[in-house]
Amino acid sequence: MTGDTLPKPRRASRARSHDPTLLAAVPIAILAATLIACSPGSDPPASTGRERGAADHLVATVAVERAATTSSHERPGSLRHRRQVRLFSQEEGRITALEVFEGDMVREGEILVALEDDLLQAELDKTRATLAQAELDVGRLEDLVSKRAASDAELSQARTAVAVARGDVRLLETRLAFTRIPAPFDGVVIERLVEPGDFVSKNTHLLTTADPASLVAEVYASELILPRMKVGDPAQLRIDALGTVVFPARILRIHPSLEQTSRQGIVELTLEEPPPGVKAGQFVRVTLETAAVERLLVPFRALRRDRDGEFVWLITDQGEAARRKVRSGLQMADRIEILEGLAPGDRIVTRGFLGLSDGKTVKVVPE
Repeated sequence: MTGDTLPKPRRASRARSHDPTLLAAVPIAILAATLIACSPGSDPPASTGRERGAADHLVATVAVERAATTSSHERPGSLRHRRQVRLFSQEEGRITALEVFEGDMVREGEILVALEDDLLQAELDKTRATLAQAELDVGRLEDLVSKRAASDAELSQARTAVAVARGDVRLLETRLAFTRIPAPFDGVVIERLVEPGDFVSKNTHLLTTADPASLVAEVYASELILPRMKVGDPAQLRIDALGTVVFPARILRIHPSLEQTSRQGIVELTLEEPPPGVKAGQFVRVTLETAAVERLLVPFRALRRDRDGEFVWLITDQGEAARRKVRSGLQMADRIEILEGLAPGDRIVTRGFLGLSDGKTVKVVPE
C-alpha cells in the first residue's frame, strides 16, 4: 500500500430532502379544513349537554272571508241576424223577373220575384164572366118570382151560384197575387237560389232577406253565471275581423233552456252602434260582467285535489293541521270561490304542504 489514505465515505443525511409540491399543498389543505369547519352550513360543535329536538313544520296561512265581487267572463261567439226571412214560392210557374242579388238593399213591399201568370189570369177572367152571368140570373129570377112565374127555390139556387162565383174570383185573385213576391221589410238580400227562366214548384226556396239592424252576438254562458245576469246588463264586444277595438253592447235576451251536455245557455247581445264592416257570421269575443255578489274566497293555491276530490288544509285551535273536504265554484284571477266546507274565519294553509299530514302540529309563519 502507498502512504495515500483512502477517501472517507460520505455520511448519510439525517433528514431527507422534501418535495416542494408537497410542502405547498399542506397549508392549502389546512386552510380548506378550517373554512369547512367555520362555514354556516356545517354541523355545529358537539352538543354542550342537551340534544336538539325535531324541526318545526312551518306553514303560511290565510283567514277565509267573504267579499263582494264582480266576475268578468270572456266568451266566444258569432254574429247573426235576429230578423231573417226565407222567401218561398206559393204557386208553381216559370220565373219571369228576378232583379236583385246578394248584398242588394230592398224596401218593404218591393217586388223581388215574378212568376208567369197567364194561365191564372185566364181562369180569373173566366170566373168573373161566370159571376156576371150568375148575377144576371138572380136579377131575372127575382123579377119572375115577383110575378109568380118562378119559385123561391130557383131564386135561392141562383143566389148560391153567385156566392160560389164570387168565392172563385177571390181565390184566383189571391193565387194571382202569389205570383208576385214582395220584400217583407226593409233589408238586404243574403241568398239568391234561383234564376230567371227557372221553373219552380210550390214551396221552393227562392231568396233570403235579413234586417241589418237586427244584428246580434250569440254566445254560450255557464249555468253558474247565468243567474247573476239580466237583460239590459252592459257588456263589451270585440270583433276579431275589425281589430282590437272594443264596442259597447247590452244583453238583449237570455234563453230559458240549457244545452244538456255542457250545461250552458245562449245569451244574445245587441251592439249599441254597429260599426262599419260588421257582418253576420263574424267571430266575436264578448266580456260579460256579473252583478256584485258576496262570495267565500280563498287563494287558488290553497285548493288541493286528489282522487277523492277537492280539499284544503285547515289549522285547528290547537295548532294542528286538519284535512277538510270542500266544493269550489268560480275562479276569479288568483282566487277561487268555496261553496261548501268552509266558514268565514277559518284559517287555511297556503304554503308548506310538503310532508303535511292530518293531526300534525305546525308552526304558522308570515306569508
